[in-house]
Amino acid sequence: MARLVIAASRIWVKPGVVLDDAEVVCEDGVVLRVGQAAPADDADRLEVDGFVMPAAADRHVHIGLSDPWPVLAGGVTAVRDLGWPANLIFPLAELSDGPAFEGPLIRAAGPMLTAPGGYPTQASWAPEGTAVEVATPADGAAAVHRLAGLGAAAIKVALNAEVGPTPDDATLVAIVDAADALGVPVTAHAQGSGQVERALGAGIHELAHTPWIQLGDDLIEQAARRIRIVSTLDMTSFGRDTPNLRAAIDNLRRFLAAGGDVVYGTDLGNGSIPPGIHVRELTLLRESGLDPDGVLAALTRAPLEPGAPADLIALAADPLEDFGAFERIAAVIRAGRRII
Repeated sequence: MARLVIAASRIWVKPGVVLDDAEVVCEDGVVLRVGQAAPADDADRLEVDGFVMPAAADRHVHIGLSDPWPVLAGGVTAVRDLGWPANLIFPLAELSDGPAFEGPLIRAAGPMLTAPGGYPTQASWAPEGTAVEVATPADGAAAVHRLAGLGAAAIKVALNAEVGPTPDDATLVAIVDAADALGVPVTAHAQGSGQVERALGAGIHELAHTPWIQLGDDLIEQAARRIRIVSTLDMTSFGRDTPNLRAAIDNLRRFLAAGGDVVYGTDLGNGSIPPGIHVRELTLLRESGLDPDGVLAALTRAPLEPGAPADLIALAADPLEDFGAFERIAAVIRAGRRII
């Protein structure tokens, strides 16, 4: 793969590190060097009169309900799908590894694990196979092994008690234990009274949404020590100011203040969430207590360091000053190749 050099007025490397008049050198899909401009060689060169940073990663999407191309063109070069039939999503994830794929890199959980008749078995948005019903601890462990064998990047458990039954505690623990043994993280859709407590008690690694019912301070502090949260804040409001959104922001603000870790995710495919970098989600993360550097860290996969994925975006303006800069993307580089 040809070497690509991206030179820019400003390059955001990681929180607290911004280089002026610098360049990123990419080759074979990874970053080779970041630093001050070196003498020109025969590499392809992209000159940016603006801001360069790592591209975005969306850790909660349903890519089967969206068109992959606008996602990529909107600055998101990697996504994690958290709920789709195995026979559809895993082949698509494999296809996304190839250079001809017109979309982001896809990693997937496959179908959600749920109780018989539980969410999302009755959901109108979910095609057949979006859920695997597990009735016993043995069922749960077997489902984890099957999905991991298919290449699952995570195991998603549906704990949506507002819609239907959820896996019992023994089954939930068996799911987490099996996933731990395989080195696969477990993420939970925890909705309804007591479900976050159950998730923490079972040892899950992540909440797939910021909870939108008020959580107590003790629970928030426990969560901050043990799990991370995927933001999905706008999913609670779709552009409006709602009680659910206010509760989610308050929960996330206290979680962050207690030292918790949050990553950017939108639940793309749900309602009016737009493809690409969702500026309102970033604004809500800022309102929840992250400074602009922290928002960019939550948005991206890795710092611009040697060995990191050569996934970058170029912007005409500085997003540390105004997140509106993400609405004016000048270039997208995925795996060292310029896409737009």
